[in-house]
Amino acid sequence: MSGRLLAQKFVVISLGIALLATSGASFYKSRRLKEPVVLGPGVTTVRPLSTWFAPLRGTANDCNVYFLDGRTPGATMLVLGGSHPEEPAGRLVTWILAENAIVQKGRLIVVLSTNRSATTVTRLGGAYPPDFSIPTDFGSRTFRMGDRFTNPLDQWPDPEVYFHYPSGQQLAYVDIRNVNRVWPGRANGTLTEQTAYALMEMIKREKVDIELDLHEAELQYPVISTIVTHQRGQDMATLVSMTLTDSEFKIGTEFSPRTLHGLSHREIGDFSPAVSLLAETPEPFLDATRGITSREQLLTGRDEFVVKAGQHGLLFEKIDEKGWPIAVRVGRHTSTLLQIAETWGEDHPDKLLVISGVPRYKEVIANGVGHYLHDPAKAAGRVVYE
Repeated sequence: MSGRLLAQKFVVISLGIALLATSGASFYKSRRLKEPVVLGPGVTTVRPLSTWFAPLRGTANDCNVYFLDGRTPGATMLVLGGSHPEEPAGRLVTWILAENAIVQKGRLIVVLSTNRSATTVTRLGGAYPPDFSIPTDFGSRTFRMGDRFTNPLDQWPDPEVYFHYPSGQQLAYVDIRNVNRVWPGRANGTLTEQTAYALMEMIKREKVDIELDLHEAELQYPVISTIVTHQRGQDMATLVSMTLTDSEFKIGTEFSPRTLHGLSHREIGDFSPAVSLLAETPEPFLDATRGITSREQLLTGRDEFVVKAGQHGLLFEKIDEKGWPIAVRVGRHTSTLLQIAETWGEDHPDKLLVISGVPRYKEVIANGVGHYLHDPAKAAGRVVYE
């Protein structure tokens, strides 16, 4: 073998090792990126999810659960962010709640990282950015991007066929790592199933009245710009939809299919007394016809390819050159949440849920999401990490 050939092989091997080391360092950093949460004046307690299911202790999904207790008793509402961390508007809403909300009557329970493991990995082959930053009044705050599924490092392998428990319904094999396909969970199941089981235990033991799961959807997906509701919440969800459409933005209502299992809006309502709801807002970043999956595209919601798909009638939601900016998506969720609380109170005057300090749709758009995120450096003793 000639010296020249040996040199070429050495160069190729060296480049491969350098690439492996660089990517490995990036993956390591992404998985361990700390996301600070500045505890607002309304947060009274932070507990690990394993409080309600001890086997989850020490796992990647032993996430924080934030309690905001009101000054007087009332209804208890649970808000779930991060069921699908690649849908960041929902997580950002829960940050706003934890850092700003004050409950006058009732109680608010907030989960920022429902599937925390899924925040530590991005979509395989999707070329997602590992994180993104939100500009604030003091600088910026950086968040992990995340995926739809539990990190394979934490749960592997996937089965060839996934049978949902307890219905026995056959679902896509990869959905064994999708927390919104494994409800109500299973105590002796996978990490993802145990996560849903722990959340169900919390819902029952904490006597949750209303549960809201925050999501985003690609514009090519028909269940978009809507509130999906269990049958026990149909009247309330419909009234919320009508009120918001009349006063702030157009949002529809979808009824949870009784024979499609594993979803929060179906199983939480079936296996607990809580009224279970799920809100969807548009996220062009997820569309199959999208362009580059950059941080800019994620936050601005602008994509010429998705616009072109809309011109050919391939979308279930409108889009133009303005896109769907993160502030619009976050604002839709905050107003939906607040309207749900108000509408609940109209039907349950003896069990109110009164929340203040949370911006509505127009305020978020006017001020930006970052305006409602606070500086961890100035919050001595009031910072925890996701």
